[in-house]
Amino acid sequence: MAKEILINIEPRQKRVAIVNNGRLEEFYIERPSDKTIVGNIYKGIIEAVVPSIGAAFVDIGLPKKGFLYLSEIESAYESSDSPLSKPQEVKKGQEILVQVVKEQFGTKGPRISCHTGLAGRYLVMMPQDQQIGISRRIEDDEERRRLRQILAELRLPKNIGFIVRTAAFGMSKKELLRDAHFLIKLWKRLERTMRQKRPPSLIYEEYDLSFRAIRDSFTEDVSKLIVDSKDEYYRIMRFVKTFLGYLAPRIELYKGDDLFISKDVERQVSRIFEPMVHLKSKSYLVIEPTEGLVVIDVNSGGFKDKISQEDAAFKVNCEAATETAHQLKLRDLGGIIVIDFIDMEKEGHRRHVLDTLKHALRSDKAKYDILGISKFGLVEMTRERIHNTVQTLSFQACPYCQGRGKVKSALTVSIDALKELKKYLKEKTHKEVSLFLNPVVVDEILKHKEHIRFIERKFGTKVNLISNPALHIEDIRIS
Repeated sequence: MAKEILINIEPRQKRVAIVNNGRLEEFYIERPSDKTIVGNIYKGIIEAVVPSIGAAFVDIGLPKKGFLYLSEIESAYESSDSPLSKPQEVKKGQEILVQVVKEQFGTKGPRISCHTGLAGRYLVMMPQDQQIGISRRIEDDEERRRLRQILAELRLPKNIGFIVRTAAFGMSKKELLRDAHFLIKLWKRLERTMRQKRPPSLIYEEYDLSFRAIRDSFTEDVSKLIVDSKDEYYRIMRFVKTFLGYLAPRIELYKGDDLFISKDVERQVSRIFEPMVHLKSKSYLVIEPTEGLVVIDVNSGGFKDKISQEDAAFKVNCEAATETAHQLKLRDLGGIIVIDFIDMEKEGHRRHVLDTLKHALRSDKAKYDILGISKFGLVEMTRERIHNTVQTLSFQACPYCQGRGKVKSALTVSIDALKELKKYLKEKTHKEVSLFLNPVVVDEILKHKEHIRFIERKFGTKVNLISNPALHIEDIRIS
């Protein structure tokens, strides 16, 4: 089975799965309420200039004004062919072209930039810059020279800048040329839109999930893109025929009952939300995302091999490093990430595990930075987080455990219930009270009936223990 992109459309969500030989490699969800503005380009109006903080506030047509550093205005608009000329002085009422680089958060408006960029699959076009660059994550000197030579042969417009993305590693001249033509055609459309629209107005809207999947992932090694909605199929075909016509023959409309079940994707998607990931060697990972960071713990589990402890740790860690990279991409985890590998004594082994992790992360589109590996096997790294994770979109904090991930034991709740009962009886005299609890809590109390008898004698009341299976284990109700 070859590599495929599967698009599932439902009334209130869109899902994209990228599958390679039946294995889920990437998974994304998009819902109308979570639509991002990052990447959108606006023709705005400077509403206020505040030299004391070195910034301007720009009206881009959203409820909150965009925040723009003045230093960016100084360095932008170097191309004389830009539809908006370079400002001589930054002042209120001035028209300006900006792109959103960070979502609005709380009371803060979106962070915007004058350095606009249009991302393709292998290139990023920068219409207001003239530099040509190669991603720093492409470290191989020979590959960097090859890519620079290809860029020189493409005869790109001299007044527009381009940066080669990491995904371009090993790609042919034909692939890069296709990407450049796509971006140039798109920019020409946007130039016409800029001249026609009055500020504040949206000039370019970042693609939705389907179009981003086509732009970023529909590469030569993808045999098919399959979509299960007729409307979405025709929308995708219109987009592809406009910009990427050569892809059209590989797009299919699915006419069966359930695309994700038929491709064995639904089962794999459900595992994304489980904290434990089992490896072939019977070792496993435990992945715990918190608000500030993600902790990944490597455990040997049931790994058995007649080798030394050091070699066993090395073998498990190498397998775990590859799977960790896969899980980071699959779960779209970001922020600060700490990976706790099994301790290894040999420096060479630690270095090899780190190299294995770096090699496995090479296909990751998100920006990341690895600090190194300590003698205790700890790897600290960061990974770009722009949008909400799949888990954030799919789950909310548990109303029962309040996000703790655990609930109180039956013994703990039984103790709390008796305390609540005594407090209740202290406030007012009752001849009879009923204590409603989950059955497992009632069973716990009945193990030591003398505590109930003591309360009855002390407060001169009769206590009825009522078992209610509908109650949550932590619920305590007295009447």
